[in-house]
Amino acid sequence: MSLLQSEHDSLPESGLEKSMSLVAAALSDPSRVTILCALMDGRAWTATELSAAASVAASTTSGHLARLLSSGLIICLSQGRHRYYSLAGHHIAGLLENLMGVSTHSRALPPPRTPEHLRYARTCYDHLAGELAVNIYAFMLQEKWLEPDGSSLTSVGKTQFHDLGAVLHPEARRKACCSCLDWSERRFHLGGDAGHALLTCFLQHAWLLRVPGYREVTVTKEGTKAMHRLFGICQP
Repeated sequence: MSLLQSEHDSLPESGLEKSMSLVAAALSDPSRVTILCALMDGRAWTATELSAAASVAASTTSGHLARLLSSGLIICLSQGRHRYYSLAGHHIAGLLENLMGVSTHSRALPPPRTPEHLRYARTCYDHLAGELAVNIYAFMLQEKWLEPDGSSLTSVGKTQFHDLGAVLHPEARRKACCSCLDWSERRFHLGGDAGHALLTCFLQHAWLLRVPGYREVTVTKEGTKAMHRLFGICQP
């Protein structure tokens, strides 16, 4: 599998303002935003799948993907004759989550229609988001698994992660641990490598199950028991 370089990577430096305007322009089209939201599940999608998700023609989708590539918001992975698209990284997922939070304060926003099951548990790129995630984060702060600012795990937290089977990567290129503002709950959930490790652990234990093609995750019967036992959380 080879990574195709986006046009954004080769753009000459022309000032922060111009770079910001390019990103803002790429986000100005509802179809492109729909494509980005589909990629928030952390997996790579084909152009055909994204075309269906955005409900636009294949030719139109190609133009949107080219625009998103040139702005550095997505990357294209080439595997044989096939091409797959994904977000350019967890920082883009964080940008989109924050944008969702800002958008909910718009005076022109219609009444919220987010399904309750999506509000409770979903993915934010490669970590867990929603009510469940912010409750876990609050528990970790209370039990001193995290430093007060959420910037790192404490020694207690690292031990707890080890006991859970959540594997941390000491040489990860990304932030080891960070707080991520949850757009639907207006509180923080766990991001960074620690957030990814926790979600991976939950999936491996089959406490959570992905809904194919969507950001939604469901909590299994065993997962409900585990969330209560480990974090004192009762599923609504």
